[in-house]
Amino acid sequence: MNSVGTESVAEAIQAGRGRLGIELGSTRIKVCLIGDDPRKVLALGSFTWENSFEAGLWTYSLEDVWSGVQSAYADLLADSERRHGVKPSSLESIGISAMMHGYLAFDSEGRLLVPFRTWRNTTTGPAAEELTKLFDVNIPLRWSIAHLHQAVLDSEPHLAQIDFMTTLAGYVHWRLTGRKVIGVGDASGMFPIDSATHGYDSTLMERYNRLVSKKVVGLEIGRLLPEVLLAGDKAGRLTETGARLLDPSGGLRSGAIFCPPEGDAGTGMVATCSVAPRTGNVSAGTSIFAMVVLERPLAQVHHELDLVATPAGAPVAMVHCNNGASELAAWAHLFTQFATAAGVSVDSDAAFNALLQEALLGEADAGGLLAYNYLAGEPIAGLSEGRPLFVRAPDSSFTLANFMRAQLYGAFATLILGMRVLAREEVAIDRMFAHGGMFRTAGVAQRFLAGALDAPVSVAESASEGGAWGIAVLAAFVTDPSDDLDEYLRSSVFGGAAFETTYPDPADTAGFTEYLDRYSAGLAIQGAAIDSLSLKGATP
Repeated sequence: MNSVGTESVAEAIQAGRGRLGIELGSTRIKVCLIGDDPRKVLALGSFTWENSFEAGLWTYSLEDVWSGVQSAYADLLADSERRHGVKPSSLESIGISAMMHGYLAFDSEGRLLVPFRTWRNTTTGPAAEELTKLFDVNIPLRWSIAHLHQAVLDSEPHLAQIDFMTTLAGYVHWRLTGRKVIGVGDASGMFPIDSATHGYDSTLMERYNRLVSKKVVGLEIGRLLPEVLLAGDKAGRLTETGARLLDPSGGLRSGAIFCPPEGDAGTGMVATCSVAPRTGNVSAGTSIFAMVVLERPLAQVHHELDLVATPAGAPVAMVHCNNGASELAAWAHLFTQFATAAGVSVDSDAAFNALLQEALLGEADAGGLLAYNYLAGEPIAGLSEGRPLFVRAPDSSFTLANFMRAQLYGAFATLILGMRVLAREEVAIDRMFAHGGMFRTAGVAQRFLAGALDAPVSVAESASEGGAWGIAVLAAFVTDPSDDLDEYLRSSVFGGAAFETTYPDPADTAGFTEYLDRYSAGLAIQGAAIDSLSLKGATP
């Protein structure tokens, strides 16, 4: 994104006209500051963190949440001062985004009752299966209601004290504003949404209350969930306590208005201008998922497809895979270590770029090689746990180029299994966009994704900024008089924006199809690995 004149930027920052986006992703917490023109990024900050596997569950501590947010915000302040000679002491508006769904449960005093259970956990199978039958709506393992109901099935003692449940974005927003609210996109991963009212489906809430009334006395789902808001709704203001929590140095004043907190799926749609029917996007990070905005309901329930919502409440079909680019990044790190051992200094970005470029030289079907990126369980593939694997036959063509192409194909393979289900529903897609760090290397991941989808894929200039910029745009939208998110994005944010579109190469499409056939047949290898290789952090 282009910069504006230094003087005008400094004036806008000093006048408190900055809009701040904070996104808590799986591996990085990113903050992004924009000004009056939402297309212009004024400053950035980030903090690297990792989930931990404790007692058989993936989690992050709340202490790490706040130390990470504070560090990322301090990094942004330093970046603003480096770029413009000033740093903000007040802000026009703020938005919070975070990895979707999961389970954060609190008592009436605001105390966390059990460690944060993230989207990555796949221990909720019995609950998800029972709720899918009860609701006649696909309930994924990572949804908040699946986590709650699994706790019911397991008779967990904390249920006697539960007063409020929310997502990570909803939690951070609550602490900064005092308001227990959530954007409709993130809410749609807590409990099914009624597309007509844009609130929780009251009929399904009644069904659930009847189901659990004999198991947990007094448990009413409507009392536990945060209030649902739409993009453009005012969702509270930064309190004095919140300002100190965000900026312990005391340099930030209270009063900034907040947009509704959203999940990373919603901010991905915003960051790719994909909130209108027949548009879609692919977001690639620790997880990988595709979102397609629907113009009609799906004909039937599919376990591969989630029904969620745009930040404005439009219905969306989502293909969500728990495993994305992490295994690809692990291999890039390994090759970086080899370069160091060989006495060659190569930074991680240069190694990643070189390896991706090498993939272009590989055979269309990756030479018979297979790469499974399953660090965690993968519901679409029917796997409760993850065991990343690289597999080849003795007659496979084992070259670096084929190895890297197999790794990239492996990052997209499970997603395409889900997208093929969507295709059978005859869902129309006019535009498919992609964003995320793996698309920063021009012409590689985008090309292979186009081949895998057998459809054009567009990447915008803002693709690598991702959800932190997307939630900053939603924070700007809450201060804009427009009441149509799609129109706002097309006119005020993406008007005149540059998109690079890659069309599928028939050879790539045929090669990926051959790869995917082998990949599907080889899923039994994953089951054997899960049975044979135990995890260190697993409970006995």
